Amino acid sequence: MDAAAAARFAGLALKCLHAEYPNHISHTMDGDADARPPHALYPAFYGCYDWHSDVHGHWLLVRLLRLFPDAPFAPTARTELARSLTTEAIAGEIVYLQRADRASFERPYGLAWLLQLSAELRSWNDPQARAWASVLRPLEAEAAAR
Repeated sequence: MDAAAAARFAGLALKCLHAEYPNHISHTMDGDADARPPHALYPAFYGCYDWHSDVHGHWLLVRLLRLFPDAPFAPTARTELARSLTTEAIAGEIVYLQRADRASFERPYGLAWLLQLSAELRSWNDPQARAWASVLRPLEAEAAAR
């Protein structure tokens, strides 16, 4: 992949990473309190139309940053990844997954992208990537355990 293709792919991911709407939500609701906007349901991965596409977009940006660390899109990509990969946002993702009625949520496709994102972060020798991998580790463990 050349730098121009990387920039095009990064632009696609950056355009939707935190674009909450339109959004496709598929989850069981047991009452009015379960009818919440995407950012409240899954605070790290609420963009790109659906959860697995947003996780995939995060993976794509991490991969592109690893391959093209000095690309013009790199500072924006780092900022947007840092916006998502926080302890608080990942804790919210864990809460979402832990409900018994969500045992089949995004399986296997979406959770496979989550594991790919974790693997990509762990394989990148970068201080910020190591911090993000550490923040993501509890969600990775929750996903793998289910």
